[in-house]
Amino acid sequence: MPHVAIAFDTMPMTDEQFFQLCQANPEVKFERNASGAILMMLPTGGRTGNFNSEITADFVFWNRISNSGKVFDSSTGFILPNGAVRSPDVAWVRLERWEALTPEQQSQFPPLCPDFVLELRSPTDSLTDLQAKMQEYISNGAQLGWLINRQAQQVEIYTPVREVKRLQAPPSISGDPVLPGFVLNLAWLWN
Repeated sequence: MPHVAIAFDTMPMTDEQFFQLCQANPEVKFERNASGAILMMLPTGGRTGNFNSEITADFVFWNRISNSGKVFDSSTGFILPNGAVRSPDVAWVRLERWEALTPEQQSQFPPLCPDFVLELRSPTDSLTDLQAKMQEYISNGAQLGWLINRQAQQVEIYTPVREVKRLQAPPSISGDPVLPGFVLNLAWLWN
């Protein structure tokens, strides 16, 4: 999902009201920032959508073997502790955290920050906005975040314990220890 957004102010909505708004408008992708503004997310182009699918598939295949959590695509909204509802391009939640949710919480927007998030910058995305979003994930409990910027052939790695690390066109990146044994091959993405 792209990160170019059209923001509009509305009357404050509860989490349930926001969920119902999203359900009533399935053709529109929404996020909500921490101050309550609703963001309408614009669709990606074909290339970005394909790259998102390829990357998500790598996480799904790894997770089927590790059986250590749940993988989510960009259509899943998460209610972060700060009240924002965000939809990372790829998200992963440890199995014990997922299973601690009620069936209703699992069916709606899960009220938690994923353990891992990935954002893939599309050509129309604001890098500054994406970097702020990555910091928001980390501030709300994410243990690892990757911002993949194809335009600059760069990956930014976010964790709660160190400064952002920038890698120039890495052939692969490791998710250890948050994603045990997971390595994302990126050589194909830079071509």
